[in-house]
This record gives sequence, structure tokens and C-alpha cells, in this order.
Amino acid sequence: MASTTSYPPFLTEDQKQYLHSSLTDYALSHGLVVRPADSLAPTNPSNTLATAAPVTLFPSLFPRKAWTDARDVQQAYNELYVRVSRDEKWLGEVMESLKGVDEFMERLWAMHLKLRTSGFAQSLSLGLFRSDYLLHQAEGDEDVSIKQVEFNTVSSSFGALSTRVSDLHRHLFSLGAFPSSPALNMDTLPANPALDELAAGLAAAHEAYLAQQRKQPKDDVVILFVIQPGERNAFDQRWLEYTLLKTHSTPVLRHTLAELQSLAHISPSTSVLTIPHPSGKTVEVSTVYFRAGYAPTDFPTQTEWDAREMLERSLAIKCPTLITHLAGAKKVQQRLAEPNQLEYFFPSSSSSSSDVVSRLRQTFTALYPMDALSQPGKLGRHLALQTPEKYVLKPQREGGGNNIYRAKIPTFLASLPSDAHFDAYILMELIEPPAARNTIVRGGELLEGGVVGELGVYGVALWDTATADDAGLRVNREAGWLLRTKGVESEEGGVAAGYGCVDSVCLV
Repeated sequence: MASTTSYPPFLTEDQKQYLHSSLTDYALSHGLVVRPADSLAPTNPSNTLATAAPVTLFPSLFPRKAWTDARDVQQAYNELYVRVSRDEKWLGEVMESLKGVDEFMERLWAMHLKLRTSGFAQSLSLGLFRSDYLLHQAEGDEDVSIKQVEFNTVSSSFGALSTRVSDLHRHLFSLGAFPSSPALNMDTLPANPALDELAAGLAAAHEAYLAQQRKQPKDDVVILFVIQPGERNAFDQRWLEYTLLKTHSTPVLRHTLAELQSLAHISPSTSVLTIPHPSGKTVEVSTVYFRAGYAPTDFPTQTEWDAREMLERSLAIKCPTLITHLAGAKKVQQRLAEPNQLEYFFPSSSSSSSDVVSRLRQTFTALYPMDALSQPGKLGRHLALQTPEKYVLKPQREGGGNNIYRAKIPTFLASLPSDAHFDAYILMELIEPPAARNTIVRGGELLEGGVVGELGVYGVALWDTATADDAGLRVNREAGWLLRTKGVESEEGGVAAGYGCVDSVCLV
């Protein structure tokens, strides 16, 4: 990786003020915004207030080869997780290991099994995935590679805002707001297609539903976004909604799980899902896109659980289905890293399968179960308790703020009800990213210092579970990227959870 000693370029106070004001005005006028935290706006009547999303002042240096490698392997990752979600026996064994120690995952799995017994109305499934990576540079080694942090199968957010940040940094360069730097030019600041690609993925599911049901686009059929109450990241979702309407003539309605329990209706004879439109008419739902339902806090009452089950029973295409949601568990990621597991999903009947396995495995870091019976589990427990400074402990959760790092691990494990609950976690070797510097702009403040960037690559997959494996995968493509950056002192990177910011790449 290129030296970072002269990057980002030095700013005089006048240059810094100009760059900051140009960035803020562009963000506010181009929808690069979030709803303000309570600390910034204790009252927000009718959700009329917004603030610039947390972003970096400069695009961050990122090795072009690592960026290309991450994008190139995304289709293989899409196919891998499609195959995982289609293999109920294999996934069921993983879910069985969480029984009694992770009530949330156990309940989602039980719901899937219950609905499978009566049969699923819809065989088509949509995945808007994101595979997250950190750059890894071993001590004393000049080479830099990508190592996977996690794979997200549900509510893979910030695609729209990542496109907006790329546009922002390209605009600031064209404006001359950045001081001269050999690293900065339009070739090193690629436009990010994530917004258009993710919207196109949702549109592909919508069109597949229309074709399946022999309906015309002009019919009253919509895509449903399932959202969290009081969603601060609403604008990331709104840009998808606006792009679907403008580019694909596909309308969107947004509701929480609690609202849908009373508003939505499933036809007893056809399983068609309908909801009322604000205009007064009733519309049919082609696709249910979950931006909620990935955490226990999304299910405060039985009402939300009932709504989730109702949506899964319906004829609408789900993004994701329950089983695809569960395929994104950290325990699945850990199991896939075990010997012969990738070969199970990609049998070595051809050289292409061997190549896929090799490329996927190159992105893995060391992962361990935490059970008391297997040799890898015993090793994981030993490492977690004896050398915790090299590891992070991960539960089966999404959304940021859930992991336990380094010296905190033994104390945390000791606080669990029993060592049987260790099974709810996996242990991951910490990835060592190279040093970098940037300035994070958050809440009007400029926070300058050492940073770490996490690259997420989006993928779109649309498949038919009623068709044999390869033939059933109708859409499989890479769909842009997200760079999230945090201060080196921060252990978490979730933007919505308040730990990081949205960034763009400056390729070197």
C-alpha cells in the first residue's frame, strides 16, 4: 500500500473552513443526511429535522488490487450463501448448536420449521447481501490483503448513502476544494453504483413476481419496506424508494412490523399479500424488503412476531426469507471456515469449483467455535481466556455494538449464566489493518486522527428454490460497495449505531 505520510494533504485554516462548508452544503442539498440523534435535537416535531450524515473529509486511501479482489469474489459469495440457504439439513445442524443459548435465533428457526410444514407459498427469494472486509497487514509484511469480517444477509444498509459520499468526494475534487495531491484524481475516485444496483435488484424481484402472477406493471402492485419505528437512517432507504419509482416505475410503501399486523391481509385462497394505500385503495405486495427484524429489539411484543410470520407465509417475494436471514449468522461464517465445508458446497467436479473455493478461502481469517466438546471449540475457549488480546468475541447479531474485544472477553464470559452459553458466540482472530489518517465530520465537528476503514461489497441474488441449484439462480451480480471508517480507538464500525462514518475510496 502506498505511503500515507503525505495523505491526506495539509490544509490551512482557510482551506479547512472552505472544504468543511462545501462538504456540509453538498450533503444537505443532496440528501446525504440522517435524522439527528436526541443529543443534537431533543425534540424533532413531525420528523422535520435532518443533519448531514457522518462522513470523512477526504476519501480514504485503499489498495486498488484489494478493492478489485473484494468485488471480484462477490458473485462467488452470493452463490455460496444461496446454497447455504437452500441446504436446510446443513443449516439446521448449525441452528441446533444454538439451541438453548440463543433464544432469538432459536425462535426464528422454529418459525421457519413451522411454516415449512404447511408449505411456502413463494419459491422465489431475493438477497441483497453485503460482505465486509478489513485490510490485513501482518507485522513486518509489506503485502496487504482483504480478510472477511462478516457476511450480511439481512438489512444490508448504507448502499444509497455510500453512492452519495462517492459523489460528494468527486464533487469536492472537481470543485478544487481538495489541496493538490498525487493520490487524488477522477480515476482514483470511482463512481459507486450501489444505489442503482440495489434498486435494480429489488426491481428484478418485483418484475419476476409480475411475470409469475401474469400481471402488468400498471396494476396496483408495490414493494413493501419493513422499517423500524423512529428510523434515523430513513434517507438511505428513501433513496432506494425514489430510484425504484423514477427508474423502474415501481412504487414503495413503508411500514413497521407492528403496523403491518393490523394493516396487512393475506388471501386464504391465494396467499396474496395486500395492504391499504394512503389514497384509499388496496394494493398487492410483490416484494417484502426487511430493513427491520434482524435484532431482538425489533420484537418487543408478540405482535411483531405474528407480523413476521404472516409476511413469511405470504406469496410476496421476501428479501430475505427467514432461512436466508439465518444463513447470515456468525456461526455459519465460522462453520464455513472449517475444513471441507466449502468443498461440500462447491464439489471439486471442475476446475472452476476449485478456483471458487480457493478465492473464498483466501478471504478467511482464523475462526473458532466456543463449544466444550469439539477440539476447535476447546481451542477457542483456551484462546479466549488465555490470549484474549488477539481476538474478538461475536454473538449472532447485526447492527453494531454487539462484539466483545480483547481483554474484556474473559470478564464477559465469566458473566454468562453458564459456560454452555459460550456456544452462542464465535471467536475471531483480530485483523490487523495498516495505519491510515483522515478527518471524520460528525455533528458539525472535525475529528482528525488515525482511522480504520471497513470495505463492504454488495451483492444481488434472485433465485428459485423450486429449481435445481445452478438453474435456479436467476440473478447473481456484484452491486457496488460501502467504505465505513472509524477512529482507531473505536472497536465497532456501525454507522447507524454511532460508531463510524460513511467514506469513499481513493484507489492507490
